[in-house]
Parts: sequence; C-alpha cells; structure tokens
Amino acid sequence: MQIRVLGSAAGGGFPQWNCNCAMCKGYRDGSLNAKARTQSSIAISSDGEHWLLMNASPDIRAQLASFDPMQPARALRDTGISAVMLMDAQIDHTTGLLMLREGCPIDVYCADPVFEDLSVGFPIFEMLKSWNGGGLKRHPVPLSASYDSAEPFTIPEIENIKITAIPLTSKAPPYSPHRHNPVVGDNMGVFVEDTVTGGKLFYAPGLGEIEPHLLPWTEKADCLLVDGTLWRDDEMIVQEVGTQRGLQMGHLPQSGEGGMLEFLATQQARKILIHINNTNPILNEDSEERAELARQGVEVSWDGMEIEL
Repeated sequence: MQIRVLGSAAGGGFPQWNCNCAMCKGYRDGSLNAKARTQSSIAISSDGEHWLLMNASPDIRAQLASFDPMQPARALRDTGISAVMLMDAQIDHTTGLLMLREGCPIDVYCADPVFEDLSVGFPIFEMLKSWNGGGLKRHPVPLSASYDSAEPFTIPEIENIKITAIPLTSKAPPYSPHRHNPVVGDNMGVFVEDTVTGGKLFYAPGLGEIEPHLLPWTEKADCLLVDGTLWRDDEMIVQEVGTQRGLQMGHLPQSGEGGMLEFLATQQARKILIHINNTNPILNEDSEERAELARQGVEVSWDGMEIEL
C-alpha cells in the first residue's frame, strides 16, 4: 500500500493567509525553521496508478500538480483519482470537490450524515449534480462501531485494498442541520488494509477522543496517521487567535493528561501526526515540542511525505 500525504495542515494551511501569530510571522520573515503546508488530505493506492483520495482539500489543485501519478497520462483528459472518500463534511475537507468538477462524474464515498450536510447545509452535491452529466456519484459507507461486527468494504478500482469505516465522536460543521445535535457518522476514521502485503493503516485526522471501540483497530495497525491539530488544549486562546479549546472543536491536543502523546505511548505502530494547526509549535523543527515528539518516536507529516505498508 502506497500512501501519499498531499496536505498536512489543518484548515487555513500554514502559514495561514490572514494570520500573524508567532508561527506564521516567523515563517514569513524567515526566523522559523518550518515547512509550508497545505490543508490535509492523503491518497492511497495499491498499484501506484489508481488512487483513493481521502478528503478533498481546497488546495487540491496544487496538491495534484505536485504529484505526478495524479496527472493526466492515459487519455486526453484523465486523472489518477479513482474515487474520493470523505471523513467528515468540514469545509477544509470537502471544498476541493468543486475544484475537481471538470472530472465529473466522480465517485464519492461518505457516511449518511455527511451526505446530508453536503446536500443541505453546504449543498455541494446539488451544485454539481448536472456537471458533465454525472456530478458526484455518492456511495454510502457502512460504519463499524464494534470490532467484532466490522463491515469492511472495497472500492472497485482500488485493487487489494479493504476499508473499515469507524465512527468518531465529533461535531458537525457550522452549516450542518444537526450542528448542535451530533449523530453517528459526523466524523469517522478508517482502517485500511492491503490484502496482498498485509500492511494496515489507521487514519483519523479529526480525533477528539480515544474511545474504547478504537483500540482494537489502533493496536492492529502498522501505522497510525492521526490528529495533530494542537499541542495544548487552550493553544488558540493563549495565542489570541480563537476562543475555543481544542476539545471543544473535536481535536485531542498532544500534551497534557489524557492527551495524544499519552495515548501514543501505549501503541507499538509507527506514529505520525497530520492536520496540524498553524499555531502548533511542533511546526517549528527547532522547538522543544518537536524535540519531545522525537524523543517519543512520534513523526510530523509534511506535504509530499510517502509511506509504504
């Protein structure tokens, strides 16, 4: 299984276009040792030709341009994207579908609440329904809340890849009809297995809580590619760029009691953080926080990172 990190930042990217926090300012004036990052998305393939795009970032056009296998190569107009899967209905994970409109019809896999949000609150399925005579062809995703009753599924053009979708407790986006009434399927992680190599990935860019039903999956995985949004829960408040804590937004901070690092210390798999907010000091490769990750064997993803399982 080949995994390509197309984008590794949280919403807004890094540096964020309208932000002058210490991290963004430091990157712009050259005083910070950090890489620029686009908004989070990954692509998965078993043959290097047919790819499953997981989340469609607003930065998708630049991300595809930076990755040769996604370029048209087999026909006058084509792409390496065989299908798209959405983890949630957040704007930074779905707006890229608009940028892909010339490629319609596009197969899109998502849970029922995500389809509802993207049909009513942010009606992207309606916007594109007549594009190229096909629009977005939605496929439902079975959610597996229990390891013992899991319902893995496959995507026809992505050979040798088996996927299990796992619900995560989270909040729907602000435009969701059920924003204040969370339902199962608002957010999910996936367990992806290559049936030939045996490689196993657990991917959850929006992980706000380590729930018991996740543990059998994380313990079985060879690689955990998980939420790295914030270093501390009150990070955005302390830096005066927001009013909400990470946990309120559905993101488990790395530090502190019960934080992501405490959880990852119990795991044997390769550990990689993704969906990193522009305020997070781990973006500074010379920071103490980055050194702490290294001491604990936790990696920080970057745009263009490649993982093979």
